Amino acid sequence: MAREVRLPQLGQTMEEGTVVNILVKVGDEVNKGDVIFEIETDKATLEMESPAEGFVKYVLAELDETLTVGAPLLVLGGEDEDVPQSFVDSLKADTSAAEAAPARQADTAVAAAAAEPIKAAGKVLASPRAKKLAQELGVDLAAVAGTGPGGKITEQDVKEAGAAKPAKEAAPTEAKPGATVPVNRLQKITAEKMLKSKREIPCFYLTVKADMTDLVELRTQLNKSGDVKLSYNDFIIKAVATGLEKYPIMTGQLDGEVIRLADSINVGLAISVPDGLVAPILKDVNKKDVKQIALDSQALVEKARNNKLAPTDIEGGCITVSNLGAFGIDNFIPIVVPGQCSIMGIGQITDTCVPDDSNILVRKLMNMTLSVDHKVANGAYAAQFLDFVRKLLEDKSTFGDW
Repeated sequence: MAREVRLPQLGQTMEEGTVVNILVKVGDEVNKGDVIFEIETDKATLEMESPAEGFVKYVLAELDETLTVGAPLLVLGGEDEDVPQSFVDSLKADTSAAEAAPARQADTAVAAAAAEPIKAAGKVLASPRAKKLAQELGVDLAAVAGTGPGGKITEQDVKEAGAAKPAKEAAPTEAKPGATVPVNRLQKITAEKMLKSKREIPCFYLTVKADMTDLVELRTQLNKSGDVKLSYNDFIIKAVATGLEKYPIMTGQLDGEVIRLADSINVGLAISVPDGLVAPILKDVNKKDVKQIALDSQALVEKARNNKLAPTDIEGGCITVSNLGAFGIDNFIPIVVPGQCSIMGIGQITDTCVPDDSNILVRKLMNMTLSVDHKVANGAYAAQFLDFVRKLLEDKSTFGDW
């Protein structure tokens, strides 16, 4: 029996998605769980799996088309099943009825123009991929005629416009004095979140110096003999997770008259990617050793830099660790991620002269700055948490018997 496959909600806050890749065609056989589309949301590009098995009878979605959650994407049926056109027409009618009035008017205009390319008036209507490609090729979207639904500019429209331009004009915008630099999707999302944080989260800030001398030696030894390369972040994340177990209020969020504690201890890791910064979440960190944390971190870094993070990879964090030590930064004050209680900023490890009785020792010290939501935790409680994490990092027995 024929059944439609609709766009699912691939994340808790997802309302719409753009089809950036169609992996099946009419006549293909698909099994439940096969990847059939790649969908771009405002957070990540996600693989969509088929919810059922069957043969593809109709593909209703188009490349670069932005659809709301629940919109029909394709029709599955039996191998020899004849799916009536009336069934497909009913799905298309449902989709049309759900669209906003401006979209319906645009579709009418397209039909009246006999499907000729339309140039959207006023605001430029283009798919996310088309916008990104236009930025890379230096194509002015305002000068591109869109051939998609309602005059929407597709990726192919941009490619053709770019091919028609002289090569010297296709260079991306350079950051020169007086120039304007386009803001990409990730930068916009980051800006919105950070503004929300500054407006709604009253923070206080705590800084301590951790003596990393013994841990530096331990990491060096482990990386010489082990099969998994460990970063300082792996040890820090483990210590933070252990600290959250002892000081659970640091996992909380204010919810009316109560502080609601997290169900599990999940730690975000700030990662630099070509378009900006993301902070995917390491799950159940308190239940894992440093080696497993390293493997999970490496997998998340790979997914982040290949734009393959799923919504579940960036949801549910209690705290985030942001390490700028590799850039020569000694100390900085990070901004709390909305939905989390705190964030820890890590500076570089530096050789520092430390008095010891009548002697002077050279020790490897590292600054840690904790930004805390004062709605959730008070200064004394957060200070105890930070001091506990510091002591864990200074005692290499924290990380097991190697």
